[in-house]
Amino acid sequence: MVSPFVVTRTLPNMAAAEIAIDLGAQGPSLAVSTACASGATAIGVARDLVRSGTCDIVITGGSEATRVPMVATCFGQAGALSRRIHDPAGASRPFDAHRDGFVLGEGAGVLILERAEHARARGAQTGRASPSSGATTPPRATIRAALTGYGASSDAHHFAAPHPEGRGAELAMRAALRDAELSPDAIDHVNAHGTSTPRNDLAEALALHRVFHTPPAVTANKSVFGHALGGAGAIEAVCTVLTLQEQLIPPTANQEHPDPQCDLDVVTGPPRPAQIRTAISNSFGFGGQNAVLVFQAP
Repeated sequence: MVSPFVVTRTLPNMAAAEIAIDLGAQGPSLAVSTACASGATAIGVARDLVRSGTCDIVITGGSEATRVPMVATCFGQAGALSRRIHDPAGASRPFDAHRDGFVLGEGAGVLILERAEHARARGAQTGRASPSSGATTPPRATIRAALTGYGASSDAHHFAAPHPEGRGAELAMRAALRDAELSPDAIDHVNAHGTSTPRNDLAEALALHRVFHTPPAVTANKSVFGHALGGAGAIEAVCTVLTLQEQLIPPTANQEHPDPQCDLDVVTGPPRPAQIRTAISNSFGFGGQNAVLVFQAP
């Protein structure tokens, strides 16, 4: 028996449609598809909608249902998943010399983007969010960060493998910096794509060295969350915003043997307090589709 709802429950745009229906939002409603860069691309597109004046406020983010047998089978057959079955908790190890693939994760990340003048007009304030003090009216929203740059590129190289020197990733990072009108030395922190696959991590590291010469402190959230595919970029964007808000870089798990070919300052062990004014979040996907976001403290 085939449900009459199969089509409407599987179309990619329906997540955005459900939110619009629930909130009664009648502005643009759409989904983007750039593989594992989709969450970051969605945030970049949303930023453009706000910047152009098309929207005052946009709800944006990414999610994907990955922990299902068919998805796991397909990625396993492609050789993308870790085979560290004797140590599942240690299987995701970005930039580690013994990495052998990623671990599937699942989740969502959502940001609310708003024009600065619109936020100020309604009394939004900068700084850390604080709980309500028992007032009968909702507290004014807190501006957690500014999204000042977005860059996108294509490797134009291979349907699955990244450019071996990370040329497409480099183009996206440089485009994001130009968009933010920042030089590389203005970046204090990198939230890396860091999939824990041999080729992707090395390509990203090479790109980081070309853009920054001496890359700033790096973290790789997939070591903890796993790889949420289309949702990963949005989840990591949220983590980058929280890093700026708390001035605390979350550590990368399982980096026991740093890969000397990557040669990055990967934060491990306890969270690292740091003065962070500006950070970037990298997201790269199959098909060589890349998206990079620049966030700054408000």
